[in-house]
Amino acid sequence: MRLKDFARSGHPPTLFSAFLYFDISFMVWVLIGVLGVYIAKDFGLTATQKGFMAAVPLLGGSLVRIPLGLLVDHIGPKKTGILSQLIVLFPLLGVWLAAPTFHHVLLWGLLLGVAGGSFAVALPLASRWYPPRHQGMALGIAGAGNSGTVLASLFAPAIAEIYGWHNVFGLALIPVLITLLVYIIFAAESPDQPPPKRLGDYFSVFREADTFWFCFFYSITFGGFVGLASFLGIFFHDQYGLTKVTAGYFTALCVAAGSFLRPLGGYLADKFGGARMLSILFGVIAFLMIAVSFLPRIGLATGLIFCGMACLGMGNGSVFQLVPLRFRKEIGVITGIVGAAGGLGGFFLPTLLGFFKDAAGSYGVGFAVFACASLGALILLKVVQRGWGFSRVVSSPAALKPETEMV
Repeated sequence: MRLKDFARSGHPPTLFSAFLYFDISFMVWVLIGVLGVYIAKDFGLTATQKGFMAAVPLLGGSLVRIPLGLLVDHIGPKKTGILSQLIVLFPLLGVWLAAPTFHHVLLWGLLLGVAGGSFAVALPLASRWYPPRHQGMALGIAGAGNSGTVLASLFAPAIAEIYGWHNVFGLALIPVLITLLVYIIFAAESPDQPPPKRLGDYFSVFREADTFWFCFFYSITFGGFVGLASFLGIFFHDQYGLTKVTAGYFTALCVAAGSFLRPLGGYLADKFGGARMLSILFGVIAFLMIAVSFLPRIGLATGLIFCGMACLGMGNGSVFQLVPLRFRKEIGVITGIVGAAGGLGGFFLPTLLGFFKDAAGSYGVGFAVFACASLGALILLKVVQRGWGFSRVVSSPAALKPETEMV
């Protein structure tokens, strides 16, 4: 793939706007989890409460993705993105100025999930500008906005150390407002935007078995990535006794692997096929998470998690190489549905890790359960791939012909 051809085939300012919006939204989406060690100290939380607290914004993001996907197809991704960014200002203000108890943090955290819903907006905004042969790369670049989790892990603990964790949410308003301005100026709607349908027409995708398979696969790749991104700071601090800031640095290192390799996953999926890539990645993820479940020394554990996050990030890109090929005309709503499933996966992972820490005395059990889920995804992929009507596309994307471009 030549970069000049890729750039000419779409709209780079919109692609950049989609990336930036996604990036800053993800940064604020995981702030509560990243700052979980500080919040837990103030409120005296158990491991289960810590996991649940980190997971609540992920649940909120899951709940809003389908409504945002519907809005994308009715009023367009640009207007939907502007609306969602305005809404995110309220929970940031709320945690900053009006969160005196743990329950207040949970309530504002649920509303902060609107930031996580950016997935259902940014990806269709980018996708509609690019042809099928460049979907993996375009969505990989836009989806690399999950690198916002790196920014949160890298800077939020250090800022909290100086100014307190409440004030981190107030300072986060600055990049959110700057991003909103850039988005308003540079993002543009694609001329290839499909006409709105009746509300009931969107839910026809639930009659397709592929919808549920993609949801499960994404709940593993994206759910694993964002769930760990929210919880690793707590894990490194509790399990290995790292300071709060150092735990944030270790988390940022691991999260960076998944964030920045997502475009590579999309590119390789374009070249070799999304299904082929996912088969490899699910197997590797299962092996790495089993190894982490033995809770080895900090150096080895970090290396294993780093590699696991890299595979999860590439898996995200691979899943969304397949989705637009299979559901081109319903890209807004299917992105919301599959994204919602990913958010649910992210909600369950920190919750399970915290629960098993309290119930079994070890985070290792939670990692072992996640490894089994990844292995199950590999087996299911091998089974369902045989019946895919677009298997020619996913096994050899370079062979795309005009009649398959709108599959």
